[in-house]
Amino acid sequence: MPTRKSAHPNPIFNVPFFWPVLMAARMAEEGLELAVHNVKFLDEELRLHGGLKPRLATAHRVRLKLRTLDLCDYSAPHDRAVPTLVDAPYAGHTSMIADYHEGQSLMQTLGRHHAGPLFLTDWHSATLDMKDLEVDQYLAELLACIDDLGGRVNLVGLCQGGWMTAMLAARYPDKVASLVLAGAPIDTHAGSGPLVRMVKRSPLGFYQELVASGGGLLPGRYMLAGWKNMHPEQHYVEEHIDLYEHVDDPVWLAKAEAFERWYENPLDLPGRWYLQVIDQLFKRNLLAKGEYVALGRRLDLKAITCPLFLLAGENDDITPHQQVFAAARLMGTPRNRIVKRLVPGGHVGLFMGARNLKEVWPQVAEWMAAQAGARHK
Repeated sequence: MPTRKSAHPNPIFNVPFFWPVLMAARMAEEGLELAVHNVKFLDEELRLHGGLKPRLATAHRVRLKLRTLDLCDYSAPHDRAVPTLVDAPYAGHTSMIADYHEGQSLMQTLGRHHAGPLFLTDWHSATLDMKDLEVDQYLAELLACIDDLGGRVNLVGLCQGGWMTAMLAARYPDKVASLVLAGAPIDTHAGSGPLVRMVKRSPLGFYQELVASGGGLLPGRYMLAGWKNMHPEQHYVEEHIDLYEHVDDPVWLAKAEAFERWYENPLDLPGRWYLQVIDQLFKRNLLAKGEYVALGRRLDLKAITCPLFLLAGENDDITPHQQVFAAARLMGTPRNRIVKRLVPGGHVGLFMGARNLKEVWPQVAEWMAAQAGARHK
């Protein structure tokens, strides 16, 4: 007689969608204690992968509600220094990356170290009526925020928020008192990494098809799948095993839930905006070449002469440090007014890593305050 096959094959590690089915098939045989553990695991899997909604960690008020963003006000009462505006990435995830978790928040760190009246762009997920918005519409609303804050600010650009703040600083240099670029792709052809290689090799038609399949939007779920596929073993195997092993650990779960609240809730992007960014910024690198046109003018990065702080991660595979530090040669800021910092870690850790929040961002806040003091001497 043929040997009877096991009723419980090994888990299909690269298809985690089927894990709950495999788990359920085993519960009846593995005893009540393990079954309870498995139920907790399944419940937490659902919570972590779309069941938790993003939220900013720190109390604030909405100063402006615009079509593309809310301008969030974190200011202390009666603070009359130059305002600091943090431009969070608009790249598929919410602005929660800048105000991540109680005790682990860039906005809290800047607030504690006297970065002046403090504000954050909280970008909206695009709806179908926004599918034809372009970069200019986003720049115009960022400009409206600056003008509402008095017309002159310290700008902090995180990741994709960095090229946006650089564009605005080049277009309106008198409105920017100092510029901080953290993990920001300024010269998108510098360095190497999986994102750089992917954009160079993929035809524009590939991205156009993504937008067409989203009805004119770039769905956030597409980007989430792309990010996960950059490190598939981590997202499709290791994180599920980690959860199973730590599902009874409330401290571990709290940290995991905070991360997934941000990571598993991507934003949709306007298709026209997205294709413009892919083509003009990442494929043709027009901003670094001085050929990008924004709000009716060709942008010359040499017009930026304000103090400049450049922050990059040693192991950043989203924005290699060469793309960030290129700003030092492309912008017009004198060398003695430029600070460059290369710190351990990857991309996300630049903005919400505990070590950088403790050691690096307080220095950034103090640097901004020092620039303001130098201007008044």
